[in-house]
Amino acid sequence: MAKLKTKPGSKKAGKKIEAGRALDRSPSHLLHRALQLALDIYAEETGPEAVTQRQYAVLAAVAAQEGLTQTDLVRSTGIDRSTLADLVARMIGKGFLARQRSTADARANTVRLTDPGRSALEAAKPRVAAADARIMKLLPTRKRDAFLGVLREMGRVAETMGEAEEPAAAKTKKKKKVKAAKAEKAAKPGKATKPAKLMRAQAAKTMKAAKAPKAAKPVKKKKAKKALAGAPASAA
Repeated sequence: MAKLKTKPGSKKAGKKIEAGRALDRSPSHLLHRALQLALDIYAEETGPEAVTQRQYAVLAAVAAQEGLTQTDLVRSTGIDRSTLADLVARMIGKGFLARQRSTADARANTVRLTDPGRSALEAAKPRVAAADARIMKLLPTRKRDAFLGVLREMGRVAETMGEAEEPAAAKTKKKKKVKAAKAEKAAKPGKATKPAKLMRAQAAKTMKAAKAPKAAKPVKKKKAKKALAGAPASAA
């Protein structure tokens, strides 16, 4: 009976198909691909000289409500805190935003749109709208509303998770400060404890007692003669 011959590379091809099916069921992978597509379309519609998608989101959020703090911008844009801080700093450097002290909280800073920032936002609006229209046209008409609904729901979940993580992050930061303060205090030379003082005092007494007694002073001759004259005579 003749043996069935397998094509070379068939196992490898099977593994590729299996991996492809796994990626097709991976939300993180699919969302990443969708994001890359959306960013490519945005770049094509807005051009290299326009503000980036994240910069546009910040400008739009500040325009909708002047005087937002960094925490407010994190919530409204979904950009993580460290990235947003760097982004705002660069936009201030470009003259799109201006920072000022908050009237409600003296410890916080707020941002507002400058005239160049407002101009950049207005120039980008029609291009961003064109990019959004291109993205929506990729989907059947009957699925577009459901698609936007899913994205909004995921955005709300992300916002809720971010709000829950803020108190935990603040608590962790406080613990680290307390721990650092304790470590710094422990590193400083403090006063000697009572047992240490007692030990030093005992050692000093021991050393004093170990010293040799002082030699007796020699008796002067005159005092010696008087002592001998006053002494009673011995019996014969």
